[in-house]
Amino acid sequence: MANPTALATLRGQLEAERASLQHQLDELRASGDKSLSFDENFADSGQVAAEQGESRLLAASLSDQLQEVERALHKFDAGTYGKCETCGEDVAEARLEAMPATRYCINHA
Repeated sequence: MANPTALATLRGQLEAERASLQHQLDELRASGDKSLSFDENFADSGQVAAEQGESRLLAASLSDQLQEVERALHKFDAGTYGKCETCGEDVAEARLEAMPATRYCINHA
């Protein structure tokens, strides 16, 4: 993938995605479980526990996505962005546009 304009656009998208994910994680962590706290005698503590679990799963998912975006940005810096991590071939530009943080070509996805 040698098109400098496309690369600049993809890098910008990844940087925006990183900022968005970090913001979401920061908000989630700031609210913590405070918004889901409950009185020990609360009748529906099971629902609160389920919501706390969902919150933890969301944080884990956001962290995983952030890690993938940061990996892609690191590959930009290393000059290896757009190369499949399995075969080393170029990842199709259309695939990168659809999934800028992808690590694999369509054959190894």
